[in-house]
Amino acid sequence: MKNKINVIQYGCGPIGCSVAKLALQRSYLTLIGAVDTAKDKVGKDLGELAGQNQKIGVSISNDLGAVAGLNSADVVLHCTSSQLIRVVDQLQQIVEAGCDVISTCEELSFPYKKHPELSNRINRIALDHNVTVLATGINPGFLMDAWPLFMSGVCQKVDLVKVARVQDASLRRLSFQKKIGAGCSVREFQALVDGGRIRHVGIEESIGMIAGGMGWQLDEVTEKIDPVIAEARASSQYLTVEPGQVAGVRQMGYGSVEGKIQIILEFVAYLGARETYDEVCLYGIPDLRATVHGGINGDIGTAATVVNSIPRVVHAKPGLLTVKDLPMAVYSS
Repeated sequence: MKNKINVIQYGCGPIGCSVAKLALQRSYLTLIGAVDTAKDKVGKDLGELAGQNQKIGVSISNDLGAVAGLNSADVVLHCTSSQLIRVVDQLQQIVEAGCDVISTCEELSFPYKKHPELSNRINRIALDHNVTVLATGINPGFLMDAWPLFMSGVCQKVDLVKVARVQDASLRRLSFQKKIGAGCSVREFQALVDGGRIRHVGIEESIGMIAGGMGWQLDEVTEKIDPVIAEARASSQYLTVEPGQVAGVRQMGYGSVEGKIQIILEFVAYLGARETYDEVCLYGIPDLRATVHGGINGDIGTAATVVNSIPRVVHAKPGLLTVKDLPMAVYSS
């Protein structure tokens, strides 16, 4: 590895700025550029947006090709959208510039079933340019896939994987609270679900990654999305939910193998949750359960998984990879 790894931040929203802020704290990383298409961000210094309260000499551009020093960049940290179809051209531009990519695009974390053609396209271009493309984050990327796969290493047999993530959404950013339907009526919630606007993206990808790691051939993947109805008033700094309104979402994902459910993922996020936790249960030989009481902050965890993956990606083989294809990401100062 070089003494310094040159990094470009692509996408300077809340997650992108959180990633950039952490990258600035790493002694082995140098932020040399930033990209965002939002007009109110173009031309601003990344340090000011990322909460450094000072300029770092990195001006945000609306075009990757116009970033000074692009030719010397090693890795682009890509944080723009959950949907692969919306970012595939961005990814192609990054790859064709000769840079490795670490993305927070949830559908890219295990895209082979949902987007086989796009997956093949990205993999082919990455191989042609000898670079690595990886998507990671807290979920997908760790909690509901990498973590249970890691735990299975001490099992002689696994019959069932159950993962639960329960969050108090009042502690999350406003865009997250809106994404789970907090404050809606039940009718409004269902309309948003039907329109695809309320859905945690990544359940299907995590199920696919677990099955791929376990060597299971999935028959079927199903999801179910229901509202969590407030029983008492619940508030955040952004909004208040009254009794009878939707406080958040409960989303279930099921993966079946030979007609039997062998993967169950539960994602719950609502204002006023009395207990928050992340839990993985493996049933087999032996049965295992691991619980993080209080849960893991999604924004903090996502920034950490992205930045901590950089050394692994720099040394990885080229192509479109998943977190199960790489050595485990670990903290390094």
